[in-house]
Amino acid sequence: MNVDLDCQGMVCPLPVIKLAKALPTVAVGETVTVLADDPAAAVDIPAWCRMRSQELVEATGKSYVVRRVS
Repeated sequence: MNVDLDCQGMVCPLPVIKLAKALPTVAVGETVTVLADDPAAAVDIPAWCRMRSQELVEATGKSYVVRRVS
């Protein structure tokens, strides 16, 4: 099961908080796609992935795909 989160219109840190809450709901190897238009998301989501040892699969425009690694 892959999860899509529409976080457009939300400001930092809400997109990362929503991602952190959603990631445990998917199985290891599956993904969460975050749509976020806050400019801070371009820094915050990749940093969160590094800190939590999760894989940032893709970051294009307003879309961030995160794969659950553990």
